[in-house]
Amino acid sequence: QVQLLESGGGLAQAGGSLRLSCTVSGRTFSYYAMGWFRQTPGNEREFVASIRYSTGDTYYADSVKGRFTISRDKTRKTAFLQMNSLKPEDTAVYYCAAHQVGANDYNRWGQGTQVTVSS
Repeated sequence: QVQLLESGGGLAQAGGSLRLSCTVSGRTFSYYAMGWFRQTPGNEREFVASIRYSTGDTYYADSVKGRFTISRDKTRKTAFLQMNSLKPEDTAVYYCAAHQVGANDYNRWGQGTQVTVSS
């Protein structure tokens, strides 16, 4: 069974940094892209960043552009989200997701990791 295992969340001060990791384990599958999303209580999950598996092309939400960087290590089947210049409004549960080949959208999700930024 495929699993996306996230790590790296926690508490940071405003202006600080955190790095999230997402490792694919279990049965190997091919995917178009991996992405990060986030959600706060009472709100819908929102897109943060994504990376195309084959080309490495990256995409960002306007709210994190210039502060967050998504990357991937194909050998380790891991995606990373480097978060710099953190703001209190970045506080959320962050989810890793994979868009599997043959699926219409992101169809594999991690369990989520809490990121809390204090002012």
